[in-house]
Amino acid sequence: MSSCCETPSPRKKKLNHDPRTHASHHNAPPAELPKDSIYICPMHPEVRQKGPGNCPICGMALEPETVSLREEPNHELIDMTRRPRWSALLTAPLFVYAMLEMSPSLARQHLLSPSLLGWIQALASTPVVLWGGWPLLRRGWISVRTRQLNMFTLIALGVVTAYGYSLWVILFPAAIPDSFRSHGNIPLYFEAAAVITTLVLLGQVLELRARNQTGGAIRALLGLSPKMARRVDENDPDKSEKDVPLEQIAVGDRLRVHPGEKVPVDGVVLEGKSFVDESMITGEPTPIEKLAGSKVTGSTINGNGTFLMQAQKVGSETLLSQIVRMVGAAQRSRAPIQRLADRVAAIFVPVVVVTAVITFFAWATLGPEPTLSYALVNAIAVLIIACPCALGLATPMSIMVGTGKGAQVGVLVKNAEALESFEKVDTLIFDKTGTLTQGKPQLSTIIRLGGESEEEILRLAGSLEKGSEHPLGAAIVTGALARKLNLSSPSDFESLTGMGVIGQVNGTKTGLGNLKLLEHLNTQGVQGIRASEISERAEALREEGQTVMILVVENRVSALIGVSDPIKATTPEAIRLLRQEGLRLVLVSGDNKTTAEVVAKKLGISEVIADVLPAQKVEIVKSLQAQGRFVAMAGDGINDAPALAQAQVGIAMGTGTDVAMESASITLVQGDLLGIVRARKLSRATLKNIRQNLFFAFAYNVLGVPIAAGVLYPAFGFLLSPMIASAAMSLSSVSVIGNALRLRRVKL
Repeated sequence: MSSCCETPSPRKKKLNHDPRTHASHHNAPPAELPKDSIYICPMHPEVRQKGPGNCPICGMALEPETVSLREEPNHELIDMTRRPRWSALLTAPLFVYAMLEMSPSLARQHLLSPSLLGWIQALASTPVVLWGGWPLLRRGWISVRTRQLNMFTLIALGVVTAYGYSLWVILFPAAIPDSFRSHGNIPLYFEAAAVITTLVLLGQVLELRARNQTGGAIRALLGLSPKMARRVDENDPDKSEKDVPLEQIAVGDRLRVHPGEKVPVDGVVLEGKSFVDESMITGEPTPIEKLAGSKVTGSTINGNGTFLMQAQKVGSETLLSQIVRMVGAAQRSRAPIQRLADRVAAIFVPVVVVTAVITFFAWATLGPEPTLSYALVNAIAVLIIACPCALGLATPMSIMVGTGKGAQVGVLVKNAEALESFEKVDTLIFDKTGTLTQGKPQLSTIIRLGGESEEEILRLAGSLEKGSEHPLGAAIVTGALARKLNLSSPSDFESLTGMGVIGQVNGTKTGLGNLKLLEHLNTQGVQGIRASEISERAEALREEGQTVMILVVENRVSALIGVSDPIKATTPEAIRLLRQEGLRLVLVSGDNKTTAEVVAKKLGISEVIADVLPAQKVEIVKSLQAQGRFVAMAGDGINDAPALAQAQVGIAMGTGTDVAMESASITLVQGDLLGIVRARKLSRATLKNIRQNLFFAFAYNVLGVPIAAGVLYPAFGFLLSPMIASAAMSLSSVSVIGNALRLRRVKL
């Protein structure tokens, strides 16, 4: 491998500056690529270098790692388009002459001497081979020099053999053996060398154009980002608004969004009301109502209302930027099925070269006169038709198109392995809160068990949960604020994983959690807290589908607080479709068994594992894997992250935590379980497409090589011309690419 290639990404120098004035490099999608951009090989992502060049492994032109907003000129495509155009002008007369030579009556009517005709052919073919085919010859030489034999090795070998032999004939005709002569004349193959070069160049152009289309999905996403934002000046008594470039927006800025405008960055609505079209992120056409407190996503389209929002994520931290990064990384990743093609390709080129040598000697020994002429033609045909370009393109093209398609419907695939693995999943584990349910619990019931009033109960519980990010705690805080209660910041605060929280609220020792919290307090020497006294009343709430939390004040049970979390509207339909797929569905929840079973019964999930601590979720995944199950885990919280990472396929809700999304291999932007159904369809369609491509590539070579070697000649007198072999080789690559592009039309 070339010394300019590197595996690790270059470290980025940390900048210390004001993001308002120096944010242009990271707050907006790149309009154009910087000069020192990293380029990678689409077929061998481990090959990385600064600036454009060619892959030392496969010879393909390197592509920029980062897609820019503006479609950059593809210099390789421009160059390759020019070369076959001029090559075709010079090749056409040679091709016509070769066709006329096939007519016995016309072949004898030469107006010019054979020697002069040979020099004319040489003059016409030399620019085609040496100028037009220079990129092909150079890549072929690099492949030999680096011992990384590839398709260009075979092309260069075939073209050089045909052209070099023909040049040798016209320069040293007396040195040519009689076994090359036909009726006293020595056949020339200048036209074969020129036609092969022109057709391969044309195939490269078609391939480059098709590959360019695969970057369209990312470029389309980048193009959704608005260029300007309307910032509200908080220092101005009139709250004046000013249009500023998007790159100048910083976290905390207040922005006004008018009807029909794009939401500039990710944030939260402060005031106002509207419906926002989020189809570009989620794939769902129905606009979503946004009120004060609602999250909004950058680049989504505002409806007919006006609202004030506060920026929370800008630049590379926005959801759109994360989607672009994830899709780009997925398109560059390699699926396990690619290993089969890699293993075949590693031995394919040497085998083809050996086959061509065997073909040459077989025809030279057993073939009709002129034996060496037949031997040379068929050996060249074998080299040309066996080029493994279709085999190399079969998997990467399908992955690039498939992951781009997924991004358009809100299914983000982290890598190609996840896309392939999802097809094999037979067991699907769900977390409850935020996955099956909305993840936005609401305060439903307060049962007083002590002397505190409802307001005091809510004040203590809300203060204790004030800094919590847990959805259940947030529901209590929201309920307390709705009653306009003043909440305090707790001291000596401690979060007990899987149990609850404890702390001091204005000097009052307070705890809030489940039965495990009571057991924990008893083990800590706290006396007088007996779970049996509250179990019946708590169970009644759970049978209604509520999650029950127990408030402990000064070492005594003060109240039961019931919180309900509605099931997402799309969850029942998603569960029904997944059950039709024959998947084993398992609900795993840290919630009480009764509450979890109520939700499971409503959805038709028969297998429920409740009262589970976060660490136990990982063990459940491992246990199922030990049974031979291929497991996918869907969750949205920090406590789900270890299980998401352990499962063969981790599925994160895009509405959940960043930690969960980092641990998962698939992210559902909308946080909708119908996204799992879409991901399953996408996985199947992509793998089916890959298998079709691999079958076509393998079948093409299995059938093409023997025909090129001349196996049909004894029975049918048929020989495959090197020119036809070249056309067939180019069409095979274009066919594979065309088949991969069909994934863009798959209905998910």
